Amino acid sequence: QAQLVESGGGSVTAGGSLRLSCAASGFAGYSLCWFRRAPGKQREGVACINNRGSTAYADSVKGRFLIAKDNANPTLYLQMNDLKPDDSAMYFCAAARAGWYLTLHEKDYDYWGQGTQVTVSS
Repeated sequence: QAQLVESGGGSVTAGGSLRLSCAASGFAGYSLCWFRRAPGKQREGVACINNRGSTAYADSVKGRFLIAKDNANPTLYLQMNDLKPDDSAMYFCAAARAGWYLTLHEKDYDYWGQGTQVTVSS
């Protein structure tokens, strides 16, 4: 059964970096996205990549985060640089059957991982 499994979360100080991974076996051709949910806030789209390799980012992370995928070893990555305390959240990867999607809206995604926690201290 295809599933999404995130890893790579942790605790860092502001200005530091983390790289999140999401094992995405069984999701070839899907649009893939990273979302996050901070305590007391709604889940928000962070960065997405479609099956053509096009990408989209939330304004709050542009220039700091980079999304990439390895199709040979089906894995989705999120390189996070210059982290800020506001980036603290549970991060989820998600997949949409419509592989051309490049949307940051969670309603457009069909499959979800369990999440990995990122904590950034000041």
